[in-house]
Amino acid sequence: MVEPQAKVLVVDDEVKNVKLLEALLLPRGYEVVKASNGAEALQKVHEEQPDLILLDVMMPVMDGFEVCKILKDNADTRLIPVVIMTALGQVEDRIKGIEAGADDFLTKPVHRDELLARIRTSLRLKQTIDRKVDVLQQAQEHLTKFVPRAVERLIDAKPSTPELEKREQDVSVLFVDISGYSRLSETLSPAQVNDLVERYFSSFLDCIHTHGGDVNETAGDGLMAIFADTDPQRHARRAVQTALETLQRTVQLNEQLQGMAVPIALHIGINSGRALVCPTKFEGTSGARWTYTASGSVTNIAARIAALGEVGTVLVGPETARRIAGLFAVRELGIRQFKNISEAVMIYEILGMMARPGGPL
Repeated sequence: MVEPQAKVLVVDDEVKNVKLLEALLLPRGYEVVKASNGAEALQKVHEEQPDLILLDVMMPVMDGFEVCKILKDNADTRLIPVVIMTALGQVEDRIKGIEAGADDFLTKPVHRDELLARIRTSLRLKQTIDRKVDVLQQAQEHLTKFVPRAVERLIDAKPSTPELEKREQDVSVLFVDISGYSRLSETLSPAQVNDLVERYFSSFLDCIHTHGGDVNETAGDGLMAIFADTDPQRHARRAVQTALETLQRTVQLNEQLQGMAVPIALHIGINSGRALVCPTKFEGTSGARWTYTASGSVTNIAARIAALGEVGTVLVGPETARRIAGLFAVRELGIRQFKNISEAVMIYEILGMMARPGGPL
């Protein structure tokens, strides 16, 4: 089956006009979609995503000028070429069409060769713009690998003056440490260790991002992730869910790599509460790199908790345990006193998710 040259939406309440345009476009390889009024046209644009719109002006329900303005005011449809076809020949009508954002005009009765030429010109322009947009999107996707999502959100909210200063915020901090990293480094070559850790960490990063977390930093033997949300209970739940899924992925990867690599084991600790949060940009001669970090006792205790547990366990502090009550089964391990932390901390082990009705965490 030959791919159509382009999909054209024909919008006209006169059936004979639609049939004439179909007879002209279909033999030349264009796919034709039809709408008989402005409201139906907007629906067809949403459903069909045409490459070009031939739009009549005088229609019931909603006229062509209003349709064009709505399309051009919407970022998702702004780049679709709109050719207005009208029997109205007044200069005022063309001005009205220009103000609505029309890309081109044709006066009825439309000359066949002129119509085809306008269509080809509009489609060539759209294809050029689409290619440039694709290049920009690819560049943006590449750059976002080096910019934490929290920083992206701050910049998107205020592109000219993003709020990048340090501020206090309620977060859940998750630490993942690889058990026996020193032993791995001794038994494997540096390249083998890097390949192994990268494979596991890539899976962990996907899990963290799925649940709305941001990775602050990765070291050879661990990583730190920050979860934030307007609902403090929600980010605690997501952090715990991430931890449990990370353990599950580790087991799966160990099984997949059995006989090919040394299996790894993890220590995971989570703590929730108020921390000083800020994005930080490190600039060097070879480029810049962003990190998103949380500092303070909440972070320090999360790191201590991660180092405390046995391999394959998820340990949390008291505030995290309180916020996930009723969703995850926990076991109290007792109070621990950490070095350089003034107050003793009650530690809990996550045993798994409790049975409950379906719904997002």
